[in-house]
Amino acid sequence: MRHPALAPDAAPFFSDWARYLASERRVSPHTFDAYSDEVGRFLTFLGNHLGGPVDRRALEALRVADFRAYLAARRAQGLQARSMARALSAIKSFFRYLDRRALLHNAAYTAVRAPRLARRLPRPLDEHAAAQLVDSVGDTAKEVWVGLRDTAVVLLLYGCGLRISEALGLNRGDVRRGESLRIRGKGDKQRVVPVLPVVHDAIEAYLAACPFALGRGDPLFVGVRGKRLNPGMVQKVVRQTRMALGLPPSATPHALRHSFATHLLQGGGDLRTIQELLGHASLSTTQTYTEVETADLLAIYERAHPKAR
Repeated sequence: MRHPALAPDAAPFFSDWARYLASERRVSPHTFDAYSDEVGRFLTFLGNHLGGPVDRRALEALRVADFRAYLAARRAQGLQARSMARALSAIKSFFRYLDRRALLHNAAYTAVRAPRLARRLPRPLDEHAAAQLVDSVGDTAKEVWVGLRDTAVVLLLYGCGLRISEALGLNRGDVRRGESLRIRGKGDKQRVVPVLPVVHDAIEAYLAACPFALGRGDPLFVGVRGKRLNPGMVQKVVRQTRMALGLPPSATPHALRHSFATHLLQGGGDLRTIQELLGHASLSTTQTYTEVETADLLAIYERAHPKAR
């Protein structure tokens, strides 16, 4: 995975960083593709901007103005503020990796600031809409086992607050009756999430109907060819169900995770516990849900969640 804009002395930098993202940081496939694409674009830009192959010395000599020139070029291409921030995050990840591995040092990248972002609040569904979506998502499937699978997936999103990548990243051996799930989240951080009986029952119903013999190391959720289920398939079936029910475009798989947190708060869930369940690194991230709905933060998880009643 060498980049053509890099000179021989810098040729391994891009591929080594990409390998680090995948094997050590264990970022999601979506993040890996977005970051590697953005840094690839940046290196191509530098080749044109500097007028030749980009060697180690050129990377060390980059100034704040050079980074800003790239961001300006991306803005001219129509990139919005949030995407600009992600682009800068990818570039900083690349230079931070090189610095920590003592491959080169460039202090300028740390001085580049991302554009200010408008605070974007979560957009949860109300309890009725969330229940409608969960109860109906399996109805569009052509095969019974596929409908049971789709129901189990969305129940993990709404009943456990998982990200779609976390739910689809589970293996068969990760699920045991009467136990919590150990989830590997963003940045390879692990957390323990209780599994409500209704969620576990849905998973068991899917497994009983699944035509594939799944071993402990096999994906928990598979497509019609027996391979790990793609997030796009879940997004598609949720979109179809949303349209059939007349729900707003904001009714997405990720909205079910937002709904999980918001409904726990409304039911009296403890903010710090919800932070742990969601896998947020910072409590301030979880506190955005209090701006959606303020509630007493006292009741424990099992009593708070509508599916546990």
